[in-house]
Amino acid sequence: MINDQRYAILSLELHLFFSRIMKEHSLFLEAGFTPKDSELAKRAEHYKNEFEKLLLYTVSASNGIIRPIVLDSGEIITDFTSGTEAKTQALTGIEINQNITNMESKLHSGQNPNVSSNLVNYVNQLNTNAKMLLSGLIKFKKTILDGVLSCNLFTVNYPLLIEHIIREAELYYSLIDDLQNRVDIDSKDTRETELFWDQIMMEHSLFIRGLLDPSEDNLIETADEFADTFKDLIKEAQNMTNMTINSVTNQTLNQTVQLKNFKQAGTEGIASCKIKSIILPLLADHVLREANHYIRLLETYKEM
Repeated sequence: MINDQRYAILSLELHLFFSRIMKEHSLFLEAGFTPKDSELAKRAEHYKNEFEKLLLYTVSASNGIIRPIVLDSGEIITDFTSGTEAKTQALTGIEINQNITNMESKLHSGQNPNVSSNLVNYVNQLNTNAKMLLSGLIKFKKTILDGVLSCNLFTVNYPLLIEHIIREAELYYSLIDDLQNRVDIDSKDTRETELFWDQIMMEHSLFIRGLLDPSEDNLIETADEFADTFKDLIKEAQNMTNMTINSVTNQTLNQTVQLKNFKQAGTEGIASCKIKSIILPLLADHVLREANHYIRLLETYKEM
């Protein structure tokens, strides 16, 4: 059972990472619809706005509370987030509250912060609101997936990508549940965490491959290699024992750092129009932040 201080810290850190991920999922869905499905685009816009509010409420309570390892990990924002937001807004016409990113860039971390009962109540309300929003967003994503799989709906988003973002939303929901039950989400089962995030990293590699222009041979080949690497790591994580756990985690960390470097170069190339693709600049930054998040989790496991 975690105390009030850890409950507040872990909850705020979770929302700083995941509420931004959810608002961006909503934006990617909105950008992927055709004029025929303008009502679905409006619903996606609604969720984008609601998760933007949740993120804003989180940021406003996080100063001096969150840990340095999270603030410095590059999972909240990267050096590219602000620029890729501006570029994505210009390309899609979908409004993005870039003031939040500016506020996040000024956040500072805390060591052993004083957590008041008011903050605990505030965080409890954030968790409740997030779960309610997530319930709706998960249903919405599943409706879209059903429409695509039954050939009644066209979107530029792959069916696998829609499944992928459903799984991420469900993970977010389950982690809030854990926190509400005072479970330490930083001490989750290593194997379970690696299986989940290895699959996410593998699918990112597949999406990158599929969204690059067919002429980008070298990048496609590299993305393919990463997909194969993470497929192998999934098998290793499935078979890990207490004896092999450390070596599998080390190998996974090493490969995730390499994938992060590839994603970072890709984000720079897409943002500066040097890579030909149909990848939105913010999507490139989004998958980079997820790699940074996974690296932080793996480093935490190594120290346990």
